[in-house]
Amino acid sequence: MPGNLSEAPPRPPGSLAPRHRITLVQGEHVAVARPGAVIATLLGSCIAVCLHDAAAHVGGMNHFLLGEPGADQHVRPGELSRYGIHAMELLINAMMKAGASRNALRAHIYGGANIIAGLGKIGSSNAAFARRFIETENIAIGHVDVGGSRARKLEFLPYEGKTRSSFVADPVPILAPMPLVDGDVELF
Repeated sequence: MPGNLSEAPPRPPGSLAPRHRITLVQGEHVAVARPGAVIATLLGSCIAVCLHDAAAHVGGMNHFLLGEPGADQHVRPGELSRYGIHAMELLINAMMKAGASRNALRAHIYGGANIIAGLGKIGSSNAAFARRFIETENIAIGHVDVGGSRARKLEFLPYEGKTRSSFVADPVPILAPMPLVDGDVELF
C-alpha cells in the first residue's frame, strides 16, 4: 500500500528542502526514484526499513507493526503488510519494480523502542526480526538506530539514500489509574 504523497509549498531559492513528501503509517511501503522526494514516518515499537540502490538512485521505506503473526493467529489479507515478514517482501519487490538491483540494496533500520513498560520487549523483538530478515536475504546493512524508550521521527531522502532520525521531544505520560471509591461500579 503506497504512502500518502503531498506536494510541499514552493521552495525558497537555495533551499535544500524536498519538494515532495510521502508520509507512511503502519502497514505501508513505497519505493521511488524521484529527486527532491522525502519519505517520513513516526516510530515507536514499530520498525521502518529504508532500502537504497545508490547506482539506480532508487530508495524505499516500509513501516511495520510486528515481525510475524503468532502461529495461532488468523490474519486477514488486508492486514498482512502490518507484519515485517510481508512488508519486507513488498518493499523489496517495489524497489526492483522501480529499477533497483536486488544485489545493490543497502538497508537502514529504525525504531523498535520499548515504549510501554509491562508490554514486554516488542520493540526489541521487532528490531531483531528486521536484522535477521535482512541478513538472511544477504542485503548489506548500513545505519541501525533501534531500541530505547522514546519514539523517533524518521525522514528518508530516497534518491540520495540519506536518512534523518530524531527522538520525539516528550514521551506520552502514562498516568496511574484512579483509586476506586466505595460504591463505584467497576466494569471489566
